Amino acid sequence: MDTKIGSLDVCKPACTDVGSLPNGATSAIQSTAPSTVNSSDATLGRHIARRLVQIGVTDVFTVPGDFNLTLLDHLIAEPGLTNIGCCNELNAGYATDGYARSRGVGACVVTFTVGGLSVLNAIAGAYSENLPLICIVGGPNSNDYGTHRILHHTIGLPDFNQELRCFQTVTCYQAVVNNLEDAHEMIDTAISTALKESKPVYISISCNLAGIPHPTFSRDPVPFSLSPRLSNHLGLKAAVEAAAEFLNKAVKPVMVGGPKLRVAHAGDAFVELADASGYALAVMPSAKGLVPEHHPHFIGTYWGAVSTTFCAEIVESADAYLFAGPIFNDYSSVGYSLLLKKEKAIVVQPDRVTIENGPSFGCVLMKDFLRALAKRLKRNKTAHENYSRIFVPNGRPLKSAPKEPLRVNVLFHHIQNTLSSETAVIADTGDSWFNCQKLKLPAGCGYEFQMQYGSIGWSVGATLGYAQAVPEKRVIAFIGDGSFQVHLVLFL
Repeated sequence: MDTKIGSLDVCKPACTDVGSLPNGATSAIQSTAPSTVNSSDATLGRHIARRLVQIGVTDVFTVPGDFNLTLLDHLIAEPGLTNIGCCNELNAGYATDGYARSRGVGACVVTFTVGGLSVLNAIAGAYSENLPLICIVGGPNSNDYGTHRILHHTIGLPDFNQELRCFQTVTCYQAVVNNLEDAHEMIDTAISTALKESKPVYISISCNLAGIPHPTFSRDPVPFSLSPRLSNHLGLKAAVEAAAEFLNKAVKPVMVGGPKLRVAHAGDAFVELADASGYALAVMPSAKGLVPEHHPHFIGTYWGAVSTTFCAEIVESADAYLFAGPIFNDYSSVGYSLLLKKEKAIVVQPDRVTIENGPSFGCVLMKDFLRALAKRLKRNKTAHENYSRIFVPNGRPLKSAPKEPLRVNVLFHHIQNTLSSETAVIADTGDSWFNCQKLKLPAGCGYEFQMQYGSIGWSVGATLGYAQAVPEKRVIAFIGDGSFQVHLVLFL
């Protein structure tokens, strides 16, 4: 069934996406009719600019090139958008990634092929982290399609689809706009797909079309309104019944938060379950920052042999564990060495619940499941009480003597004291992962890193984007000197 909202067609399958838009976005259709736009302003470029503002994007990260200059003129002319010029496309993509982590969605604009292939690595990282990025590329002149001409910024072949083929594997939707007749529909579909799937999309705009007026853009675009995502009622009920029966039999159950809590918008529901159940509460390393570490039942980071103190002992000795949104890759499982058993586990993914080795319940949204389950569980604090009995606070590092080389544990002791609700931590790949995992995050302190993709230097650009999205926070970036040198050009 297709539900048509103004000029926007939104597909509504049986299990559709969340009806909430990112921070700052308009979430409902305005009651008043859109204003008429002067014919000279009714352009594709203006439409894209207004769309970005409507979904909550107020900053766009760009690298100018001759294929996107006209489009950039229209984006700059939009009062609600700030153009953030970057030194290269890869850092523009990383900045968009950091921006989307805080704002819920981000956008970057680069030029054809030479720019598109440069930003590709950042888009792939955002895909792995389930971040909605709008990657807009200034494409060839619409009159060049089908002519077999060879264009600059390409590899010298009359093939305009090389860039598109590269993006097809790291984006959830691709729109090549080389005529104005269906441009409105293609752009709106791309943006709505990014928001629904929480993945990057690719939009190529022919360089000669951005400034041409067209009747389809003669009114302000109708604000986005995505169909709400709904759980299958019977499936939800059955999943909760089976999970409650399983957990209420356990002697010392625990719960562990995973990185997909973000894409499922289930962080609050996860905490509600912890409050109601009394279970010991841990996080996977890739979910650090998604669960409040000041929670009274929080026991640390579960990372197998490199877990925080005494956390692994409690999780692995439990007779039942609920994992919400986990990703069990070789990094998070320390080379697949976790001492877990499937017959003890409930695994909750954004739209699926699996209990032990089965059964599995599909089209059940994580946040609906966690909230319903919280009402059915018997309170059980045994695992947390066991943790409290064996826990020994970490010792404080000895003070450094004058002129003594600075030790890492001394450095991080001082860093810990600087963290507050007004700060955010960005940790790059490598040693920063392990050192920052030991930080105890105060309430409201942000934390971001890229564990699935693990691209060195990601944090340099991401710091720019995150800071731009939340200017009220002091962003503290932890970057190895090699990673920093890779992307030092961002700040030159």
